[in-house]
Amino acid sequence: MGQETSHLIDPDTPPETLSERSLRAVAQFIKDGRAKRIVVMTGAGISTAAGIPDFRSPKTGLYHNLSRFNLPHPEAVFEIDFFRTNPEPFYLLAKELYPGNFSPTVSHAFIALLAKKGLLRMLFTQNIDCLERAAGVPAEKIVEAHGSFATQRCIECRTEFPDDLMREHVKRGEAPRCIRKGCGGLVKPDIVFFGEQLPEAFYNNISVPNTADLMLVMGTSLLVHPFAGLPRRAQEGTPRVLFNLERVGDMGSRADDVLVLGDCDSGIRKLADELGWRDELEALWRSIVGEKEANRQLSKTQKEEEIHDELEQLAGDVENKLGISEGGDDEESEANVAKQGEGATAGGTSKPDNIQEGAKESVAPGDAAQLVDDGKTVPEKSTEGQGREQDEKKGEGKDAEAQEEQDNAKMSYEPLRPAKEKPVTEEDGVKSDDKGGGDKPAL
Repeated sequence: MGQETSHLIDPDTPPETLSERSLRAVAQFIKDGRAKRIVVMTGAGISTAAGIPDFRSPKTGLYHNLSRFNLPHPEAVFEIDFFRTNPEPFYLLAKELYPGNFSPTVSHAFIALLAKKGLLRMLFTQNIDCLERAAGVPAEKIVEAHGSFATQRCIECRTEFPDDLMREHVKRGEAPRCIRKGCGGLVKPDIVFFGEQLPEAFYNNISVPNTADLMLVMGTSLLVHPFAGLPRRAQEGTPRVLFNLERVGDMGSRADDVLVLGDCDSGIRKLADELGWRDELEALWRSIVGEKEANRQLSKTQKEEEIHDELEQLAGDVENKLGISEGGDDEESEANVAKQGEGATAGGTSKPDNIQEGAKESVAPGDAAQLVDDGKTVPEKSTEGQGREQDEKKGEGKDAEAQEEQDNAKMSYEPLRPAKEKPVTEEDGVKSDDKGGGDKPAL
């Protein structure tokens, strides 16, 4: 579940860049040709419609399913020291989550469409499921912050291991050994375990968000650092749009933030409608996954929406009854309710996009059950700190910070304990503890 770390922008504060805080305004911003360097961030929530389980859902989450392995604790399956002595639990889990078992969602297809139109600057993903690649997003446009199942190598001599042999071992749930003569070390997918450094590609591109003219954040709880610090790197005045079940991080604290609360696919379809891209998006998605899988995902989403609507109605009934029993309360309460209904969450427009629906994110701390990319999960471990002042100078100190992060990046072994945070300086723009790790790969 995400954690709010800053206050929402005052509803009366006008946006600096957008005409209003709504999806319609975001779409117009894109159609006007003002968004040519879009940076996208994704987490486990973007892959749940694909059928990939999240980490912590009772009885269905990955951690619950790991109980049969008699692990010292569920997160041990993603700890490098545990893997060295007992790799079997990981490979039994990998068999279930390996790429090829799941298909991209319409949200993945939307990112591919942005790339096709030449609008995607970079995609940063916590997921390890490789569904972005499967959707057609160019590999050079993807930064897999927690690694992925796309490649694998020996953990001792770093010799790469053939893809076809890897698939055979995963299918059998067996741990492969290094093919180099005289080594015999264990082979592991290039996903980030606790105790390992984040990929170089992450630090090489950590300043990219500072160059974005639009940022889209999809399905992440923004709890795992240093990934969680990326949205703060966008310059003031750069529109940031959150597609998620709940508000997370500092999203909603800036004048040009738009919150689209709900499941990712529904929010993306709304944006596609506003852009006039809906037919093109649906056609692209169906060409990728096929009619049968498309219908399965749509059916699953529809059922979830029906359940959500029923819960909303039940909550409304309870509130009405409580209101009656308390004498209807005063005019001030009614005014507050009306104000909330007008989209006060993201900044005072009457657009439904800004209304917080109260849904809570079902993905694990590292984001959904994504072992490593979102088809394989890694839990997010650090908690965002308290809200910070947004008066730092644009872009100042970014390069020095990136180098410092790269030099010190190491993942923690304690997935459920928040990392200690260092004070934020005006030059940083991002917490100085954004150094690496703290989370497991999102699947």
